[in-house]
Amino acid sequence: MSPERKRLTREESRQQTRDRLLAAAAELFIERGVNGTSVEQIAERAGYTRGAFYGNFEDKNALVAELLQHRTRRELEEVRALTQGATSFADALEKLRAWNRDRARHLPEWLALRMELVLHALRNEELRPLLAERELLARDAHAGGLEQAFAARGVESPADPAFLALIVHALEDGLLIQRLLAPEGIQGDVVVDAFDLLLRSWTALAQQPAQEDAREARAAVTADPEGASDA
Repeated sequence: MSPERKRLTREESRQQTRDRLLAAAAELFIERGVNGTSVEQIAERAGYTRGAFYGNFEDKNALVAELLQHRTRRELEEVRALTQGATSFADALEKLRAWNRDRARHLPEWLALRMELVLHALRNEELRPLLAERELLARDAHAGGLEQAFAARGVESPADPAFLALIVHALEDGLLIQRLLAPEGIQGDVVVDAFDLLLRSWTALAQQPAQEDAREARAAVTADPEGASDA
């Protein structure tokens, strides 16, 4: 005798419907693009009626907005869980490499959906603030990670962490596009390689003022050894 299935509450049932509609929309946006997908097609793919769609979303733009936020939150939560569970920075990098290699296996679909959502938001003025908010969340996460990394190395950020995070975030998009178009010779974890290189470069840059101060102090001692001993 099969175990009795748990009866969903009204809120759980509503959330399940929304999740299925979002998943169906994501599939169709990848296949046909946002503009090439109708509300009716989304509802049909999810196994619901047109009325069920409008019972959960005001229109397609509202669904796009939630899908943008949903993807961002999910990815940030996944990366945060990986880094929080790391025993060292090297361990965190390796976990991020594994996460990026896994994403690379689905890169055509992942990147197609991202580009579709971005393009749709750019073409619809009312969605641009939501897209900007989504991008800011990602950049803030990068900035926080950079600040922690610099602190662990005992240096101060050589520039505004928000600006450095902007560089990292923009570079990620560009690298993933290049990886998709010409995967030969570009590893699935190329984003982590680039981040690691930038971090080491920025750390060296942050250490330069201290090194210059030390050189100036040594030069002063060499020029006036008696004065230095008197001090």
